[in-house]
Amino acid sequence: MPSEVPGRWRGRRGEWYVAIQGVLFALVFFGPAAPAGWSRWPAVMAPFATAGGMTLLLAGLPVCLVAAFHLGSNLTPLPHPRDDARLVVSGLYRFVRHPIYFGVLLMTFGWALYVQGWLTLGYAGLLLIFFDLKARREEAWLLQRFPEYAPYRKRVRKLIPFIY
Repeated sequence: MPSEVPGRWRGRRGEWYVAIQGVLFALVFFGPAAPAGWSRWPAVMAPFATAGGMTLLLAGLPVCLVAAFHLGSNLTPLPHPRDDARLVVSGLYRFVRHPIYFGVLLMTFGWALYVQGWLTLGYAGLLLIFFDLKARREEAWLLQRFPEYAPYRKRVRKLIPFIY
């Protein structure tokens, strides 16, 4: 058996981003919500946090699904575009360059509000930072592949529609 087996997990297409993303998802949804001994959020905030969290959770899911639908056969968890990819700038992609990341962020921050977890809120913040880094790598590859990506990038925000 050769010492180096050709395969996807050498990282040429951004496979390690997907692995780290999986760990962050696990932390958000299954990790401890608060440090030992810390109480939940103040009781006066509980109904608002629960309602706001559920609203964000329910808003994020259709954003992800619609964005994935618009990508069609371009959809991949890897930041490197598929070999047969075409640039998508319509649908939700008119408002934000990475709407799936935006939808996932809505859901993770929604979950943090719903469970009222201090650590969960921190994990969601880490995921926001991670998606920013992953999007930078993805966009470098998109700029190489699609010359028309540069003007699109100048007019459309990266992760949060109309804001960032």
